[in-house]
Amino acid sequence: MSKDQFEKLLWSIALPGFGQLLNKNYIKGLLLIFLEFLINLHSNFNQIIMLSFHGEIHEAIRLTDYGWLMFYPCVYMFAIWDAVKGAQGDLPSLSFLPYVSSAYMLTVGVIYSNTFTIFGVLWGPVWLPILFCFLGIILGQLLKLFLSNKKIFQE
Repeated sequence: MSKDQFEKLLWSIALPGFGQLLNKNYIKGLLLIFLEFLINLHSNFNQIIMLSFHGEIHEAIRLTDYGWLMFYPCVYMFAIWDAVKGAQGDLPSLSFLPYVSSAYMLTVGVIYSNTFTIFGVLWGPVWLPILFCFLGIILGQLLKLFLSNKKIFQE
């Protein structure tokens, strides 16, 4: 990953759309920022984050609008991937797989966040998706390695 790609990745993690603005994709960047605010507002995401950081998981679950929060993982991970892809530097073959599998796993984390426990702990709508995201990154890297070794997809 180039320095430029890493910079865009970090800005996109901070706020989806920032990486696109830095890549001079202004319409796409503004659209992603708009979607971020729309989904954030309707899902109560900022309140959910604050409650989760304070350990008030049941209240965070109660306030979550899952119908809106379900959109967040794919928009978020797409914005990150698109910013990295649009930055200067080469990307290895299949480098999108960790981003895509993370989006899937984040979504699964959101789906089960109000019931799924790990070691008897209910992690809620912020922490469980984050834990699942790391699993998605690992699965994506393994899938990328497997498919690269099998040479299923050629450049």
